[in-house]
Amino acid sequence: MGEKIDMNETFLNNLLSSISVSGYEEPVQQAVRQELSGCAQEIRQDEMQNLVCVLNKEQDTRILLSAHADEIGLIVSDITETGRLSVIRRGGIIAETWPGRQVQIKTKKGIIYGAVEVTRELFQEKKLSAKQLKIDIGAQSREEAAALVEIGDPIVPDTQIRKLAGGRFSARALDDRIGVYVISEAFKRAAGAGCKNGVYSASTVGEEVTKSGAYWVSTRVKPTVAIVVDVTYTSDYTGMDPAETGNVRLGGGAVLCKNQLIPACLNHKLAELAKKHGIPVQWEVAESWSCTDADKIHFSNEGVPTVLVSVPLRYMHTPAEVADERDVEACIALISAFLLEYEA
Repeated sequence: MGEKIDMNETFLNNLLSSISVSGYEEPVQQAVRQELSGCAQEIRQDEMQNLVCVLNKEQDTRILLSAHADEIGLIVSDITETGRLSVIRRGGIIAETWPGRQVQIKTKKGIIYGAVEVTRELFQEKKLSAKQLKIDIGAQSREEAAALVEIGDPIVPDTQIRKLAGGRFSARALDDRIGVYVISEAFKRAAGAGCKNGVYSASTVGEEVTKSGAYWVSTRVKPTVAIVVDVTYTSDYTGMDPAETGNVRLGGGAVLCKNQLIPACLNHKLAELAKKHGIPVQWEVAESWSCTDADKIHFSNEGVPTVLVSVPLRYMHTPAEVADERDVEACIALISAFLLEYEA
């Protein structure tokens, strides 16, 4: 069994219970605003709903922390004559995980519940797509359904947040609301320890689709350096190949990435801090893009030195992602140490 980690469960549960499909991130941003309002010097929210919490804004050194608030999901695209909802995907959903599943639809009138239609023939499809999915909300006609749901309403699996053995936990869309949790907790920890650097903790929008949120934030903050926090695949479950993912496991610590977009000096700095403070880290290698907000931030302004810190995750983009509290704490500890000790 893993050692006990003191998690801020109220804040984490507020993040994970929100519906935040790309384009509908406001509930997550509200939770972050509420959590950091007591220690942030300033909180900024732009037209796209990116939220940036600021510490020491008068300092020339500006460290950007970035994690994305949005999750993958479905969007209502049409209502059939029989009252079923047609959908399109938003982000990289795995369509095969949706048939037969209960769902939540976020509407202007509140949460509406439904079930994804399922037939044996559907499971025989070689490549299932979102356009083949239909949502049953109990309505018997288009008019009845239209009184409850609008075109454009977001849909997510109706899942639970569950604690597992050994300090592990499971929820929908840990990707990447666990990252938002990490940067928020690191921000608070650094502020409480008297951090002197300028810190800009950004909960960004739209990473799962365009990554435009991170670009907007970086071009406005103009950071000296950036740390992006996201999740990464583990290699410790059936079907995963360490030759592709790296030897990454739950409970092994924060994950650093060797990639041509990431300056080696920043990885070295984080590795030295980890060694100094006894923080466990593990490594992955990316052959080209990181597929995170780091890809946009790196190219913003005149170029931003950007490093990636990841939380190991099992079963990414499914309704039952699994993470480990020890890895979350390792990420928080490493980033807060960086905020306190970084010198430009």
